Amino acid sequence: MQPTASHYVNGAYLEDDAGAEIPVIFPATGEQIALVHEATPAVIEAALASAKAAQADWAAMVPVERGRILRRAADIMRERNRELSELETLDTGKPIQETLVADATSAADALEYFGGLAATLTGEHVPLGGDWAYTMRVPLGVCVGIGAWNYPTQIAAWKGAPALACGNTMIFKPSEQTPLCALKVAEILTEAGAPPGVYNVIQGAGTVGKSLVEDPRTAKVSLTGSAATGKKVYAAAAAQMKHATMELGGKSPLIIFDDADLESAVSAAINANFYASGQVCSNGTRVFVQNDIKEAFLSRLAERTAQAIIGDPRDEATNFGPMVSEEQLAITCSFIEKGLSEGARLIHGGKRLDQPGCYIEPTIFADVTDDMTIAREEIFGPVMSVLDFDTEDEVLIRANATELGLSGAVFTADLTRAHRVVHAIDAGSVWINQYNLTPVEVPFGGMKGSGVGRENSRAAIEHYSQLKTVYVGMSPVEAAF
Repeated sequence: MQPTASHYVNGAYLEDDAGAEIPVIFPATGEQIALVHEATPAVIEAALASAKAAQADWAAMVPVERGRILRRAADIMRERNRELSELETLDTGKPIQETLVADATSAADALEYFGGLAATLTGEHVPLGGDWAYTMRVPLGVCVGIGAWNYPTQIAAWKGAPALACGNTMIFKPSEQTPLCALKVAEILTEAGAPPGVYNVIQGAGTVGKSLVEDPRTAKVSLTGSAATGKKVYAAAAAQMKHATMELGGKSPLIIFDDADLESAVSAAINANFYASGQVCSNGTRVFVQNDIKEAFLSRLAERTAQAIIGDPRDEATNFGPMVSEEQLAITCSFIEKGLSEGARLIHGGKRLDQPGCYIEPTIFADVTDDMTIAREEIFGPVMSVLDFDTEDEVLIRANATELGLSGAVFTADLTRAHRVVHAIDAGSVWINQYNLTPVEVPFGGMKGSGVGRENSRAAIEHYSQLKTVYVGMSPVEAAF
């Protein structure tokens, strides 16, 4: 099930044990399950050279054949969903209950969707009297994808599928905390017929990503990561006028009015804070609850959260697993301490579990105010902040009082108000009476400090290709002299 080497370059696994060792730790036990090596300069060069060499022929391939390859990869991925899900669980610690339905399956959806689009990426004819013009959609070249550790399989496909559909090649660098899953994506693409060099995976930390972003052979960088990292990578890409997509963090509002269906609202708050142990960039970590239903909401929320089954993520009965690493767990614990010291009321959880692995209880704070640290900073852990509000105008001002703008949602029975509120929320993705559903058919991305560009849907095509205009003169050329 596990990959057989650290890197995947030019259509095959590649090892160079001169690179620094990167232990792969299973978060549920703290045990080392694999060891990969950081990409050396030689590995980085091999990946860049192979991607550059393969790009022209890949772009020249009949688009429908590129699409067939992506769709075949999607079929293979679905056939192997169980083993890919098990690898994702080992890599991240997420419960197999989640990974079976949310990771390789969504990666397959992306490969299938963009595979279907590949043959439709045409230009337009523009009549100009006697003359005329036409446009062509052309690839950018070599694209660099930099992934996060929370959805390693999905992100590898979310970036790779549109890039390849447009005729680009890709070098993908997964997070050093979850290095295994992207290698299987590359392996499957080769099995599906992708020529050598079309999709490459190399390992490493920020220095490896920096080398890829700054190399003049790369035309585009797509990052999923924190807002702080995004600013650095975006600046590096801009220095060479490279295309960039930045899918960054959020501090998103989930607004619950007093006419909302209480059980659905509680379910959404649970999903928006505790799915994947809270390690989701679009999570609704600021839960605004109208005062009339605040105590009823908190009571039901605490009651249902207490029913979470915390355990071995390899057990399908487990629905709340460990965090990805000791480092991320320590960060989360420090935020919990700040919440307590700044006066938030602890409703549930707040403690690390006394057992092996990176386990912490799902944590709920009430009576949170806008100036508290837990309400202002992205935690990326299972910590929910519940804030009270009275009026729609008030909550909208407070919901938008953040430099980030990735997501948001409203729960209400009044659909007129629902549309009014989501229109007013400054965020790239908003939901009405739902949360965190991100099908490949719709765009995903942020506003303000949460990023630039969009992933998924036809919108992603705009970020992995560019238009070329051709003017056709049909008459003799005249000049003043």
